[in-house]
Amino acid sequence: MLEFLNNFLDIYLEMSPYLLLGFVIAGILNELFKGTKLKKYIGGKDVKSVINASLLGVPLPLCSCGVIPTGVSFHKSGASKGAAVSFLISTPQTGVDSILVTWSLIGLPFAILRPIIALVTGIFGGVFTNFMTKKEDGEKKEKKKEVLKDDRTLFQKAKAAFRYAFIDFLDDISIWLFIGLVIAAIITTIIPEDFFTTYLGNNFLSMIVVLIASVPLYICATSSVPIAAALMMKGLNPGAALVFLMAGPATNAATITVIGRSLGWKALTGYLVSIIGGALFFGTFIDLFLPPEWFAVGSMQSMHEHATGTSIVFYLSGAILAVFLIMSFYRYFAAKFKGEGKHCSTGECNCENNGTIVVKVEGMTCNHCKKSVTDAILEVQGVEEVTVDLATGEVKIHGHDVDLELVKIAVEGRGYKFVG
Repeated sequence: MLEFLNNFLDIYLEMSPYLLLGFVIAGILNELFKGTKLKKYIGGKDVKSVINASLLGVPLPLCSCGVIPTGVSFHKSGASKGAAVSFLISTPQTGVDSILVTWSLIGLPFAILRPIIALVTGIFGGVFTNFMTKKEDGEKKEKKKEVLKDDRTLFQKAKAAFRYAFIDFLDDISIWLFIGLVIAAIITTIIPEDFFTTYLGNNFLSMIVVLIASVPLYICATSSVPIAAALMMKGLNPGAALVFLMAGPATNAATITVIGRSLGWKALTGYLVSIIGGALFFGTFIDLFLPPEWFAVGSMQSMHEHATGTSIVFYLSGAILAVFLIMSFYRYFAAKFKGEGKHCSTGECNCENNGTIVVKVEGMTCNHCKKSVTDAILEVQGVEEVTVDLATGEVKIHGHDVDLELVKIAVEGRGYKFVG
């Protein structure tokens, strides 16, 4: 148990400063590239929109569940299914936070390769999906709504970026990040050093086994990194580690079901072929053609020495991150068991006053979904406040002369189901 705790602490401290920096950049990116702004670049049906979708998706910090409504809303706003699939493939594989954590735990070569591979597989998947669905191009577009002008001050934008980074985004991954750290520490403590070389000596077989385990599994891009690092310390080949880092964050059973239902089975085929084929292709390429020393992950002892060697930075970052994580855990359990943690999007809550409409929305699974629905409904004329209960799917709308048909268009334009 003591060895487990030491391993957990070493991995946590090693990634803490990079993770904090990643969260800050994630908040800035969220302000720069909101959903309505992204549509400007990927709203077409040509190859350029596919490339733009992949380019914009690589740095964005969205998990595989949070990225689905965004991608679906792009399609409903006129983007091709290929552009939507390109965004759905490239975005969950990476993110500025996971790239920095990859650098800290697995090394710079992997940190460089991950976004490049996400970009290439996203573009291939988008082009392939457009080819598969070219006969479906005549589908009806959703009517575009006028976007409200953003007249917030710089301080308000900075506050919104901070809130997204250390509340909304962190709340989506905090539990999974903790689980990922625990699993990594368990692997490091229990599994023998030569486990994979002894029992899975064939590199391609290792990739197949990891792929089968990864596709239905839900894990975010950031929490997958410490697990991959721990597996590589135990002898897992770099190609199989890449398969885990690609297929784990980009796919899970829920994602596959939603994409098939929202974009159709041809688009889902393009999505899965691109991820699975890309993971096996690039994994094999890494194992056969790139120098093994590029992917030599240090031992837990060297990681411990590195963390303690610059203890002020690592321990201070670890302490700050711990505070944010504890607050996130509190919000999670308070909302789950006590019904607390709800808030209006603007001003003080007065949602029980006259002029309140309660509607049901299905398909929300994370805080990004909650924010997406809130932002969409706030754009509807007459809406003043919006309160979203993620657990029940109930949305309280406070305002005057609110047109529910416009609310429905706004909600379904983001990829969710308006029940009524």
